Amino acid sequence: MTLTVQQTRIAIPGTNRRTGKRRLAVTDALDFWSFAGAAANVAMQMMNPGVGHGVVDSTVHSGALMKHPWKRARTTTQYLAVALLGTQREIDAFREAVNVAHRQVHSAPGAAVKYNAFDRELQLWVAACLFIGFEDSYQLLNGPLSDEQAENFYQSAATLATSMQVPRDMWPASRVAFDEYWTAACGKTRLDEPVAEYLDDLLHLRMINWPMRIVFGSLLRFLTIGYLSPFFREQMGVQWSAADQRRFDNLFAFVAFVNRFIPRFLRFGGSYALMLDLRRRIDAGTPLI
Repeated sequence: MTLTVQQTRIAIPGTNRRTGKRRLAVTDALDFWSFAGAAANVAMQMMNPGVGHGVVDSTVHSGALMKHPWKRARTTTQYLAVALLGTQREIDAFREAVNVAHRQVHSAPGAAVKYNAFDRELQLWVAACLFIGFEDSYQLLNGPLSDEQAENFYQSAATLATSMQVPRDMWPASRVAFDEYWTAACGKTRLDEPVAEYLDDLLHLRMINWPMRIVFGSLLRFLTIGYLSPFFREQMGVQWSAADQRRFDNLFAFVAFVNRFIPRFLRFGGSYALMLDLRRRIDAGTPLI
């Protein structure tokens, strides 16, 4: 399947709000609103059959999203924090902790979908999805990036891949090369029944209790669908109207305005708090995940 960038990326309003001409890095996207599309990002990752079945078929339940959603959320956000903010020692420590779990994640003999958590192509796809999430969120809050800003932002995000087993030369060499990789990789995705059922549970927050679903369910479902590109929405069979898009754009215009009055240390505090927790765990010799 040949896809275009427009099919595989969400629409970004054309108004440039706060990017200006300054040099940017992916760490500028660690605003807490960047995690609003977390469920959509998981869905994109899992539409790669190897990743999807690696999650659905895994017998490692200690970090399973549907069984331990808060632990899984902490592990994932802590990985993002250490990949973007950590020292090499901290990255190495976290990688080894993840590797312990990943050694148990591989397909059974004769499985219809072959996968292995150490597969570098699968890890590259996951990292690419994570990058897309950060770039989309930054632009929704701040406006479109210039070509130069987009290139700097992209190059700084390579550690999302290299913090695991992906060598630096596998990360596409430029932002233009990444688009080529991305559209080609999206064309290889598919959604079969077991993974579709899992993502439906995720979309409807069936992993959390009823009171939280009632309070947050509609908003999170709206954000999740809004963060999916037309191609992924079609794969998941979810509806998104022009009116929905206007509401989504207006929401982020409002959030972007409000964010101007929230100190950076509060908006970015969660990631730095996760780093403090990681350092405490490393120093104490306690499990990292």
